[in-house]
Amino acid sequence: MAEIIPHWLTKQADLAPEQTAVELTDGTKYTFRELKEKSQSFARKLRRLEVRKGSKVGILSANHIDMVIAIHALTYLEAVAVMLNIRLTKQELNYQLNDAGVGLVLAQNDDRKLDSNTVFFSDVRELQEQEGELCSEINLDAMFTIIYTSGTTGFPKGVVHTYGNHWWSATGSVLNLGLSKQDKWLAAVPMFHVSGLSILLRSVIYGIPVYMLEKYDKQQFHEALMKKGVTIASVVTMMVRDLINQLGDNRYPDTLRCLLLGGGPAPESLLEKAKARQVPVFQSYGMTETSSQIVTLSPGKALEKIGSSGKPLFPAQLKINAPDGQVGEIYVKGPMVTKGYFNNEQATKKSIEDGWLATGDLGYTDWEGFLYVVDRRKDLIISGGENIYPTEIEKTLSAMEGIREVGVIGRSDEKWGQIPVAFIAAEDPAVPPDEILAFAERYLAGYKVPKEIYFLDCLPRNASNKLVRHKLQSYLTDNDFQSH
Repeated sequence: MAEIIPHWLTKQADLAPEQTAVELTDGTKYTFRELKEKSQSFARKLRRLEVRKGSKVGILSANHIDMVIAIHALTYLEAVAVMLNIRLTKQELNYQLNDAGVGLVLAQNDDRKLDSNTVFFSDVRELQEQEGELCSEINLDAMFTIIYTSGTTGFPKGVVHTYGNHWWSATGSVLNLGLSKQDKWLAAVPMFHVSGLSILLRSVIYGIPVYMLEKYDKQQFHEALMKKGVTIASVVTMMVRDLINQLGDNRYPDTLRCLLLGGGPAPESLLEKAKARQVPVFQSYGMTETSSQIVTLSPGKALEKIGSSGKPLFPAQLKINAPDGQVGEIYVKGPMVTKGYFNNEQATKKSIEDGWLATGDLGYTDWEGFLYVVDRRKDLIISGGENIYPTEIEKTLSAMEGIREVGVIGRSDEKWGQIPVAFIAAEDPAVPPDEILAFAERYLAGYKVPKEIYFLDCLPRNASNKLVRHKLQSYLTDNDFQSH
């Protein structure tokens, strides 16, 4: 039997109508009552565009109050929000729109001609409301969002999240971090990623404000921590490095109690620096499939267990397919874990069995049960918190005339954590590097475009003709090996 709860925004607007829900950098604030009224009005206007229960609606926007209102509006219509990464190319977006069956895209300001009808938030606001009952309850088993994650085959997969997945993710987080009346969560990570979206939903479920940045700006972020009463912020490694550099000999206010670190393991040297500066970094582990964090260090262990991602959140379970203390694949289970991929039964069966999600990541647990992530999937490149699969870049560049073979790996980078670099075996004559980069920029998001190009006569392969990536890594340490 389906679990039903009152609509969470309507409930919070009833419990704390004058409490701030969203605070913007220009000082504008929206209460939960205002957010509910604006979202319900927007929902009635969306009816004019034939948005109904079950409609798949794309959201294409940077962090913006209109984006927040639109997401909540879709919940009042029981429509499904397909969260779209604004950094993707037209071709990448169209793949996701067609795969999910999106008929309408709501955008902040995007002039690309996509396969689905695109309407700006500002245009929706000009429409007349169409009366009718709005959803007053939430079915926790109902589909709420679809967020695409890159597949190892190069084809993105649509991760389906129910309301219950997001509800339990928020519940697990608060049972670990606790809740204070003074809490205010800083959101600079994109809300089209699950890490950013989860902040928005925690705000409504907990009844706390979100201090929202349209995009990450290190000075704005630092100022918000210093002067805006922020108590918790979601960060990736690059942000922590920026913050420590900005901080200098100063200290953050005692009210800042948690920087929740995701987006891949951080270097222990950086975590030690944070500890020395009394910057409260809590490492976590999660992915799109787990609706954000599923393993997080508790406040009491954050300084003692540096390098660990912690223990599973209260409703979650974790196991390693290796003897205790040895490295193996990480499996997770819990009510925040997706039930599967949209319209992709094969991928679902491959990844999920009896509720256990095979993450593809490697790690081990110590004698106390604390997780240490060794590798974020074998070949995954994580650059500034963005996941990049080499096969996607390889497949794209292989389509270029004059290129025979392509191998892509990640190289360590002080600013971004990692950057993608490409090894190319070209036809004779060789393709100029600037033409390769121009081709990549046409078909790939900017963060996926290789930052360095290396030319080889042929790529290293094993007896099964599989690319030997670790051999490519060895070339990077060869001082005589030059990039172009």
